[in-house]
Amino acid sequence: MTAGEVEMLLFALDRSRATFAWKCGGLDAAGLNRTQPPSTLTLAGLLKHMAAVEERYTIDFTGEAPGPPLNVPEAADPAWVWHSAAGDTPAELYALWQGAVDRSRAALGKALPDGGLDQPAKYTAAADGTRPNLRRIVVDLHDEYARHVGHADLLREAVDGLTGEDPPQ
Repeated sequence: MTAGEVEMLLFALDRSRATFAWKCGGLDAAGLNRTQPPSTLTLAGLLKHMAAVEERYTIDFTGEAPGPPLNVPEAADPAWVWHSAAGDTPAELYALWQGAVDRSRAALGKALPDGGLDQPAKYTAAADGTRPNLRRIVVDLHDEYARHVGHADLLREAVDGLTGEDPPQ
């Protein structure tokens, strides 16, 4: 209740990650690949997309080459994560997302003591070369989860009726 800025941002991000994991968790391939027409969005696609998002921000934290799922040529196509997820097993998708989250957490944990939230990103794809600070990157990562937790909430309810705002403790 009285956390500082870094602690509060990381708490909010981890809370959104936990909610996302809960909404996507424990499903078989049919559940992960179920759509809610007219949308073609699936929980499988969301898992792979969020793994890619986590990895993209890890690059900003570290300046290092991408890891999974961005370390394959197909990842250059922004739609690839969405349509390729249907061919991945639930175990592969869950491991891919969890691995990307683990790398992202570790990268941010290593970067923060080196200059806090005010330091510029180690990498940027901006055409003008500007680099956002880590605060902006963490907020953007949290916003991405906030957007997709809502999608996951609706998709999961359609699969098996699971509802709620927070995962069980």
